Parts: sequence; structure tokens; C-alpha cells
Amino acid sequence: MSKFFNVTVVKAANIYFDGKVTSRVVEFDSGEVKTLGIMLPGEYRFSTAKKEIMEILSGRVEILLPGSDTWESIVGGQSFEVVANAAFDIKVQEVTDYCCSYLD
Repeated sequence: MSKFFNVTVVKAANIYFDGKVTSRVVEFDSGEVKTLGIMLPGEYRFSTAKKEIMEILSGRVEILLPGSDTWESIVGGQSFEVVANAAFDIKVQEVTDYCCSYLD
């Protein structure tokens, strides 16, 4: 899906890591929530409250998921899943556009 219809967008940005990662919250009538954002090159650690699916729309990253010892390469057009109440590491290799879906 390249477009979302009939949504509410929260105007205030989420800004992390001194502005190197930003996102905006998109709320759907169904109650579903997603964020759309940009990550600049760097290394980051994120914690999750809910299960997440992160779609890499463009760019290139390496991820280290909870319980894994192996970094995995993800490029535009691919996605990965992170369990709830966990943390994962990400190395952003180039400016990366992403969409994160939060699941119950």
C-alpha cells in the first residue's frame, strides 16, 4: 500500500537521537497506529512496547534482533518483525525511509 486514506496525522514529530531519527504518528479509524519516518546514517537501539513490523521503504540497514547474535541486512522493499517488550539494534547505512506498524 503506497497511500493511506481516511487517517489522522499527529502534527508533532517524534524526534530521537538528536534529530537523526524522526517520525510522525498516523492513526486509522480502526484504531490501528503506524509511524512514518526517516533515519539518518548511524547506530541506534530501540525498545518496543508492542509487537512491531518495520517496513524499509527505501534505504539500507543492518539489524540485530532480540535473541540473535547475527546482524541481518534489510533493504528498501523488505521488512522485519520485533516482538513486544524487547529491544533491537539497527545500523543505518544510508538515509532510510520507513513505516512502522504496531500490533496487539
